[in-house]
Amino acid sequence: MDVELAEVRDFLAEHPPFDVLPPEVLAGLPARCSLRYARRGSTVLRAGQLNDRLFVVRSGAVDISDDGQLVDRVGAGGSFGMSALIERAPTRYDVTAREDTLLLTLPREDFDELVERHPAVAVHFAAAHHGRIRTALSQLQQARRGSAVFRTSVRDLPRVAPVVAGPDVTITEAAQIMAREAVSCLLLMEQGRLVGIITDRDLRRRVLAVGLSPERPVREVMTPDPVTVSSRALALEVMLEMTGRNIHHLPVVDEAGAVVGLVTTTDLVRLERSNPVYLVTDLARQQDPDGVIALSRRIPRVVDQLVGEDASAEDIGRVATALTDAVTVRLLELAEADLGPAPGGYAWATLGSAAREELAMGGDQDHALVLADDADPQDPWWAALAERVTEGLEAVGMRRCDGDVMATNPQWRMTASQWRSRFARWTHEPHPDAVLQAAIFYDMRALHGEVSLVERLREEVVPMGGRSELLLAHLTGQAARMRPPIGFFRGFVLEDAGEHRDTLDIKRGIAAIVQLARVHALRAGSLALPTTARLTAAHARGMIGAETATDLTDALELMSYLRLRHQVKQVRDGLTPDNRIDPHRLGSLERRHLRDAFQIVRSAQHGLSTRLPQVT
Repeated sequence: MDVELAEVRDFLAEHPPFDVLPPEVLAGLPARCSLRYARRGSTVLRAGQLNDRLFVVRSGAVDISDDGQLVDRVGAGGSFGMSALIERAPTRYDVTAREDTLLLTLPREDFDELVERHPAVAVHFAAAHHGRIRTALSQLQQARRGSAVFRTSVRDLPRVAPVVAGPDVTITEAAQIMAREAVSCLLLMEQGRLVGIITDRDLRRRVLAVGLSPERPVREVMTPDPVTVSSRALALEVMLEMTGRNIHHLPVVDEAGAVVGLVTTTDLVRLERSNPVYLVTDLARQQDPDGVIALSRRIPRVVDQLVGEDASAEDIGRVATALTDAVTVRLLELAEADLGPAPGGYAWATLGSAAREELAMGGDQDHALVLADDADPQDPWWAALAERVTEGLEAVGMRRCDGDVMATNPQWRMTASQWRSRFARWTHEPHPDAVLQAAIFYDMRALHGEVSLVERLREEVVPMGGRSELLLAHLTGQAARMRPPIGFFRGFVLEDAGEHRDTLDIKRGIAAIVQLARVHALRAGSLALPTTARLTAAHARGMIGAETATDLTDALELMSYLRLRHQVKQVRDGLTPDNRIDPHRLGSLERRHLRDAFQIVRSAQHGLSTRLPQVT
């Protein structure tokens, strides 16, 4: 072999993806390459230009930019130009030599042959192609204005040292300490470890209301092993914990787990009175459904604020869900107070995106009742409760489910044993309706009442579904058919008539990822509900690769963020929020990254359908 060609072979052998090629393939590659020199500052490729070759930087470096924004910097051993080759389209980016640069170029036909014959090469270049979504997210989520509640860390919150005592002091002594120190919360420590917490509210509900002797040890009425928050957390994370759990005190711990402070809802309210924690507190104080409905009109403003801040779509979904949970719980409490005691144990369960903590704007209701086995599902009390809550949520702006997946429907109002039997039938004899209902049932979260009814039910039925090859095949087929709105040649699939003409339904892309994650989580035996948590669990248990999990997570975040931004603008304009996005109103970067996101989904669907059988 010529000395110069041998040097090129040895160079390629040191850099991915060429380092995985068989020796004979690698040896023949240099003869197919050409050399090109680019002077510092010169343009190597221009956006819109046709490109028919892969570029590998032999020495020097190039900058890759899109509309003047730096996308990547490629040094020796790195490659560029693959986007145009993969997409069979003009190049997307401007490529400029950052310094005097020597380039190896490989013609399209040789690139295509490598990709076709060596899957590792295809995976490498696809990963580089997909990775630009992360750049898009960082550009999209630039805050429009600064807000203390979302930027302040816990360590920066003004707070006093917590008041502590041992868990064996009497209830009377605990109350005296709290009165003397003028605090509403007491942390209970044992051998330097936090073992419990007691609040004013606990003393009222667990002692005074039930006539418990105040001489009993406080250990008997404390909340054991309380939730804590890291001193490194942002105020946003504290807010999410408080809204999600409806609590008002969070002990702060350092890296070693030692208690260093206490954060209360008052601390966050001082930061910003309009924050969601304050809204949750107000909702819990309402004495009639009209008050709850009136306050709920603030929720779209909170979402608007979050979109304008440095908050991810995932966090916005969690906050919107927590606020909707607070509305639902208060409606349930008011209905219970009016209807009288429940005729048995029960849990109110939320379904779908609310169960996954992924609510957007303008959604519908999905909920169910899980009753204790000794309760009578035919008792009119249950129907009355369901109707009152459903009416309240409808007044809030959540329309009734078109498929009648609501607790007002007797089919979604059953005892735990009936639910178990129903799911067993769905698992062993699935038909299209049963598959749809099983998928909905997997996304179930207890919201109010005896939550253990739902938790025990899910612990039984989720593994049951993961063991049913027939149900998995149906769910796989369902996930494969939920195609994102993108055509074979990467063009968006738009409505061609009617009121939604020239728009695409971005929810199809989001729903496809949700379904993919559900199938993978079932295979992994995971009880996780949020889509990102399911993807993480599926990767941890070897169901999907790290790259697939990351790509799908990023694609979900991008699509969800674009949807929220679109919906917020609709609400500002007095319109009903929907999922129909006009891609022509997006910037060129956003359109390109949205295409990438859709392509990631299609690739993941193909990967799932080739690995698992499916029923069409």
